[in-house]
Amino acid sequence: MGKEGKNPIIRTGSRFRIVKSVFLRCVFTLCFLIPALEASAPVFSAAYILVPEPVNIYEKLIRAIVMVESLGNEMAVNLSEEAYGAFQIRPIRLLDYNRRTGKNYKTVDCFSFEISKKIFLYYAENMGYRDYQSIARNWNGSGKMTLDYWAKIKKYL
Repeated sequence: MGKEGKNPIIRTGSRFRIVKSVFLRCVFTLCFLIPALEASAPVFSAAYILVPEPVNIYEKLIRAIVMVESLGNEMAVNLSEEAYGAFQIRPIRLLDYNRRTGKNYKTVDCFSFEISKKIFLYYAENMGYRDYQSIARNWNGSGKMTLDYWAKIKKYL
């Protein structure tokens, strides 16, 4: 039993030393890793300033008028009334607008939605009417017929 008895003890002792060495290495490594796991990058904080889009209080009314006047067709022409564009602007209104603002738009310019919208907004904002009904009826003309026009507009609001 001399050689055979010593070999298992030596093997067991060397295994113990290997396990002990691996265990100590793991403990040593964990001692350095744990603080590193809790460490984090500096917090980045920023302030954001949100700039809201300007609100066009007339947008719903514009959509309704365009639908009643031309069904949204920017190239619409009513020959009997000589009205042009999505807003169906007549030459007399265009002449009045040009006189009041110093612009020099022609009837062909009424086919531009942006120019027509600018003309409409001028009257909506500057004629002293504060409610959709008054603005719409004034845009259409005057008299009792504008009540029918307002009824059509309300369907799209």
